[in-house]
Amino acid sequence: MNAALIIFAKAPVAGQAKTRMIPALDAQGAARLAQQLLLHAVHQAAQVPWDALELCVSPDTTHPAFALAQDLVRKPTAATAQGRLTLSLQGDGDLGQRMHRALVRGLSQHAAVLLMGTDAPGLNATVLQQAALALQTHDAVFVPAHDGGYALVGLRQPAPDLFEGMVWSTASVMADTRIRAQQAGVRWCELAPVHDMDEPVDLQHLPLDWPNRSDLLKATLQP
Repeated sequence: MNAALIIFAKAPVAGQAKTRMIPALDAQGAARLAQQLLLHAVHQAAQVPWDALELCVSPDTTHPAFALAQDLVRKPTAATAQGRLTLSLQGDGDLGQRMHRALVRGLSQHAAVLLMGTDAPGLNATVLQQAALALQTHDAVFVPAHDGGYALVGLRQPAPDLFEGMVWSTASVMADTRIRAQQAGVRWCELAPVHDMDEPVDLQHLPLDWPNRSDLLKATLQP
């Protein structure tokens, strides 16, 4: 597959990860969920034969979860990049600046680059393959999120207008991105929307085979 994938991830540190899940989950439980989501994203990505697979992290590369992610890609069942998961740093700047910088770096080496987060378990291997295929006939591809943002973006060439000066973490991010794409003459494709796991109510949308899904749902229903 003539494309690379970059996964954006934050270290799953208790008290700093998935804080909107607290107090339905305690700080440790929220961090465990963040790690589960991270490893799920890497596992799904590793089923696709990317030219390169990168885990772009913050604040640094030392968290043990990142080493576990690299081990996942080394397994014989992994299809991607000769079993290699490259670690990189997101660096400074707002989300748009960091995403744009990572995409520009990737596009300097690959014909197409996709970038995803780890909050949407609906981004499975099938969806990732569909997104990569969409870039064969479009300049950009998005997987919108039900909360109004998007969970994945893919490009064939840098598109700074999609990122510069954007107000992130609002319900209008995808709508604003559509306007910007149209104004910039970008031909884009959208796949079916997915659910981000940001707040307790979102956990009902975890895959049915998710480990400890029932325990997570029970925890969020407790007063």
